[in-house]
Amino acid sequence: MRSAFICLVLLFAAVSGRAAAEKRVALVIGNSAYQHAVQLANPKNDSSDMTAKLQSLGFEVVSDKDLELAGMRRTVRDFVDKLDGADMALFFYAGHGVQVNGNNYMVPVDAQLSGYNDLDFEALPMDLVLSAMERSSKVSLIFLDACRDNPFAEKLSRSMGTRSGSVGRGLARLGTGIGSLIAFATQPGSVAMDGAGRNSPFTTALLAHLGTPGQDITRDLINVRRDVLAATEGKQVPWENSSLTGEVVLKPVATEQKAVSAPIPQSASPDNAVELAYWATIKDSTDKSFFEAYLQQFPMGAFAALARLKIDAIDKLAVAERQAANKREAEQPEKDRVATASDDKATEVASLEQPNPLAQSPAENIDSGELTVATQAELVRLGCLTGQADGKWGLGSRKALQNYADRQGVKLASLEPTAGVLERLKAVGGRVCPVACEDGMEVRGDHCVPSGLSAFNGAWKLVRRATTNCGDWRELSTYVVISDGKVSSIFGLTGSISSSGAVNMKLSFVHKGRKGGNTLTGVIKGDNGSGKFKGTGVGSGCSGKIIMERM
Repeated sequence: MRSAFICLVLLFAAVSGRAAAEKRVALVIGNSAYQHAVQLANPKNDSSDMTAKLQSLGFEVVSDKDLELAGMRRTVRDFVDKLDGADMALFFYAGHGVQVNGNNYMVPVDAQLSGYNDLDFEALPMDLVLSAMERSSKVSLIFLDACRDNPFAEKLSRSMGTRSGSVGRGLARLGTGIGSLIAFATQPGSVAMDGAGRNSPFTTALLAHLGTPGQDITRDLINVRRDVLAATEGKQVPWENSSLTGEVVLKPVATEQKAVSAPIPQSASPDNAVELAYWATIKDSTDKSFFEAYLQQFPMGAFAALARLKIDAIDKLAVAERQAANKREAEQPEKDRVATASDDKATEVASLEQPNPLAQSPAENIDSGELTVATQAELVRLGCLTGQADGKWGLGSRKALQNYADRQGVKLASLEPTAGVLERLKAVGGRVCPVACEDGMEVRGDHCVPSGLSAFNGAWKLVRRATTNCGDWRELSTYVVISDGKVSSIFGLTGSISSSGAVNMKLSFVHKGRKGGNTLTGVIKGDNGSGKFKGTGVGSGCSGKIIMERM
């Protein structure tokens, strides 16, 4: 018995030796019971559950909830006093937060924040905690579930008048010192959800994935992002800034286990902005080629699993449609599929003939014009007729119906619209005729696009460099996605590109209640492009150059 006990002790030491050798300190704060604003349901649960999680990972945790300003300052001070010599420091905050002039503040439960000057006296700057962590700890990890929509930002905006544009929605991006990682519940400037369950979507995912045995924290956060995207139907995208210089494993495994563990590929850490822009453009598509292109560019991306599921779902839907069509055809009465079998020269109607004489004439309850339009609409749906249903049954419509019959392997009694023909067309589940494009066009999915446009598909970095007075900025970078001639971005920039590479884009915005925008024109050659931009509206007078580079 004693030897068995010793073995267990040695095994535990092998598994947890590294964690035990490190000094880990954490600060956890959750504010729910706001006195001058709508209370939040989850932060108190988030902080309690996160405290238990971190203690299980070997952290000494300083934790409290529903704190007034004095209590927050006291709790932060207790945490800072424990940081000396820490190998790893972690900060988790759940509750209201505001950003003003790019600075982020935690909001105590007794804050009123009726005006701009109240910030320094009623709120706590997040930098107060972050700077202390980075001074004292080798590794600093910060998790901010504080991007919830809240009334404090609205009150501050009203009180600041013309300076209200300085009050941001959500939290601002934070700079990180060497060895730091800051994770937001959603992308900077956006609003996160409090959640309908015990915990917020972000905290729920953190509790599930932080400390996965033997796994680096960057991989943990990729899994967190996937869970939050799924839980919020893509409306909330967790975001992080990192300056970590090596792997951070919250729960190391035994040496023997490490030896057989697969290494994490370097590509597992995606470029968030580029990948998010790409995914936002294609996520609602029903063309699997877009998801295949995503996987080719981001094989270890945050959405790789979702992309594979989308491809699988599209394939299954296509198979189901074909099977349904085949089943419907097999269930048709034999007399509707074969006519006059004794005469091999007789015309096969194959489900188009009906025993009722109305099969060769418009039905009593639909006039000939409606029958023509309905038949054309079905031929368009099946891919056999290009354009729109116009109610004019001419040579093009007859060719489309003949094309359908040829593809289905049947012969028609006539090429005129009948009730029997219409019913047969409606019974077909999916496309029958392949996409046929005119000269100068090429097939892309289920439609035609100008030839050569696919060469520009992908994610691009777009840089605007001001050559005139553009206020407080000289250069701005963003990311766009080009897909079959269309330019889009999660940042609101839209446009188009021609097969020659000529690109035209526009961006609209509101600044201090006034509308403005940019018009951008340029030319892409190969993997690079250049051009110019010009401000409009409130942005008039601001102009400069643009540079594009394929990612």
